[in-house]
Amino acid sequence: MTMSTSDTITKTPYHSWCTGSLPEGCARCVQGRKMVLFITGLCSQRCFYCPVSEHKFGHDVVYANEWKIKNPDDPVELFEEARLTEATGAGITGGDPLAKVDRCIDYIKQLKRRFGKNFHIHLYTPLKLVTEEKLQKLYAAGLDEIRFHPDLDDNALWPRLKLARKFGWNVGVEIPAIPGYEEKTKRLIDYIADKVDFLNINELERSDTKTAHFKLDAMRFVQKDDISYGIRGSQEMALEMLAYAKSKGLRMHFCTAKLKDAVQMTSRLQRRSKHIALPCDEHTDEGLLVRGCIYLERLSPGEGYREKLKAADNDSVLKELREAKQKIQALAKTDVFVDESKLRLLLPPKVVKKNALLFRKRLRLVPAIVEEYPTVDAFEVEIDFL
Repeated sequence: MTMSTSDTITKTPYHSWCTGSLPEGCARCVQGRKMVLFITGLCSQRCFYCPVSEHKFGHDVVYANEWKIKNPDDPVELFEEARLTEATGAGITGGDPLAKVDRCIDYIKQLKRRFGKNFHIHLYTPLKLVTEEKLQKLYAAGLDEIRFHPDLDDNALWPRLKLARKFGWNVGVEIPAIPGYEEKTKRLIDYIADKVDFLNINELERSDTKTAHFKLDAMRFVQKDDISYGIRGSQEMALEMLAYAKSKGLRMHFCTAKLKDAVQMTSRLQRRSKHIALPCDEHTDEGLLVRGCIYLERLSPGEGYREKLKAADNDSVLKELREAKQKIQALAKTDVFVDESKLRLLLPPKVVKKNALLFRKRLRLVPAIVEEYPTVDAFEVEIDFL
């Protein structure tokens, strides 16, 4: 599907640029309403810019946003994450989802059954495992949109894109904007202009993974500033490709690193924070939780903190925490909550600040104000020991 020649290049309210309307998957994603469903870390393709972390890539694991699904055969955790983030759709990614196509099909059916046919699902995949049979199964399961990730250095598999046109879904291509790949990207645009509904180009970002970090360094890619993970020159290259795609009548969206961080992630965190916050929690504008925390001395944050939590005797620790809870309630006259996952007590930040010396000296506990993500892992952004 091509756009009309009257379509112009427009900056969206989400720090991105587009020609024509946003693809449906993008439209929900920019609102933070797309659950990221990491279906598997298995992949036969290793792109030099791949952002998938070492603990995911090459491992057959499933994540719903930051939540690692313990039992991939049981969708209860998947459904709960969708509920907590008020998701109206999901984006299936990996690895290569087609390496576990039957799992994709099962999840698509279950999500549609649980949340209804309007729960929009799109899927990203390289071309290596694409076959007409797999595409037919995905379409029959209810997949609404498929996005291909062609190899810019090798066009041998590009004709497989045409297989998707046999089915009545939206078909797109999604690639990063790689400085120095202008001509290769134009060659792809020329090829797909009359074969897909849209092109989505992402700002190239520096990855925390060792392999991608090393390769990007070797290619002399550097961050554009100290704040963003975006690579210098990627945005300029993407805007050039946007103009070129427009000249070819191809609908295109340029998704920036700022969109992902300041819009998509923040919106999702704000919704999740609203659902999981305790009465004692405070919120930041970015959707993080500010919590008054009380730790046992041997299990307070510091070197080896996560390992200490894993090795702890939970029953013994929880007994100590409940005893400490009773003492705190008697002294501070406030509600106290036991956090069984991180083995600590939670109470209003103001109460912790006011009684920090009392908690430390009399009860031999460790008081702190903690700012953390409202996610399953409750990753700490800042810890202020009092």
